[in-house]
Amino acid sequence: MTTHAVRLESAGATVTVVSAERAVTDWSARYFGQWWKAAEVPPQGVCSGPLVVAEVDPGRYADESLAVTQAPHRSVVYAKAQTLLSEDSAAGVIRAVSPDQALAYRSESQAGSLMVFGCDTEPVATATARLAREVMRGGLLRDGWAVLHASAVVSEGRTVLTLGSKGAGKTTTAFALAAKHGRGLLANDRVFVRPNDRGGVDVLPWPSAAALGLGLLDALGWFDICRERLEAGETLHPTQDGRVTEAILAGRREPLWNGSREMKTQVFPDQFPSWFGVPLATEGEAAALVFPRIEAGAAPAEEDTARGLTDADFMSGETEDRYPDVFGLLGVDGGGTEEARHEVAHRLAELPHHSVVLGHDVAANADFLAKLAGSA
Repeated sequence: MTTHAVRLESAGATVTVVSAERAVTDWSARYFGQWWKAAEVPPQGVCSGPLVVAEVDPGRYADESLAVTQAPHRSVVYAKAQTLLSEDSAAGVIRAVSPDQALAYRSESQAGSLMVFGCDTEPVATATARLAREVMRGGLLRDGWAVLHASAVVSEGRTVLTLGSKGAGKTTTAFALAAKHGRGLLANDRVFVRPNDRGGVDVLPWPSAAALGLGLLDALGWFDICRERLEAGETLHPTQDGRVTEAILAGRREPLWNGSREMKTQVFPDQFPSWFGVPLATEGEAAALVFPRIEAGAAPAEEDTARGLTDADFMSGETEDRYPDVFGLLGVDGGGTEEARHEVAHRLAELPHHSVVLGHDVAANADFLAKLAGSA
């Protein structure tokens, strides 16, 4: 049986995804791509380092599922799915099954491997990529990195970090600068940060699909591109609600709501350069912090309000409720050590801080932000 392997690497942390299904390794290569230097490697050379092994095999899934349910187990929520978890501490093995997703897992921490079993290729591929990212996160956190809830764009290595609670404008700020001023997109929601030996803070990407409302998609000039690509048979990320796809194909540009929740386009990382011409950055050094708020009809301007970094701007094991560390992949708190977060916060406090109000004119926002960032 032919086996395929893709290795991910960032700042010395690595993980290799292995599967007999090329679609599974191709998914990881596409998802992490340039951000984490995904590269196909000879499977026969994969004998060390962290591994995520994926099998599309209904029989193996059934066997692993049975092994969990026949052993003492507990119920948790992982990746929004009810998951049954069985731990054998003596053997260092954690087994799990998510019946609704038809996915089973086997983690062997001593061997440095994690296995994913499922019945269909796409769920296995998405779960494999998710767990590969968690393995990488563990490696980076143990090496002194922390996770900051921020968007980031880069120009000549200088990184502008945008912070704020949900809806504050992190995504708007990042994509305005990337789309209108050619800055490299490092991340739209969270980043890895670590003190460097130059007295600054290095920044790495956290690869993920990006959620953009239809209004922002249109304001960026990307709506028609999306429509043309979808009409040609291409697809966006499968987590996207089908009603969003229908709206784009029908040319409906107004925001789409499901109760109080806005439904958004879900864009693969590799679609930013290939569809929209937005370059992806792989690293940078923090140069300035922006704290935006969005106000309809406002002209972009800097405000007098003082805003600084707080503990809430860092991710932690407590806030990472969607992907709790049920497989023991991290070895430290999910947002990094307290020491790392403290030192990052201390150094970022020395950088220029800008509290800004932004309107709905993306071009005006972008010009204002570029001037502001250029002065940092």
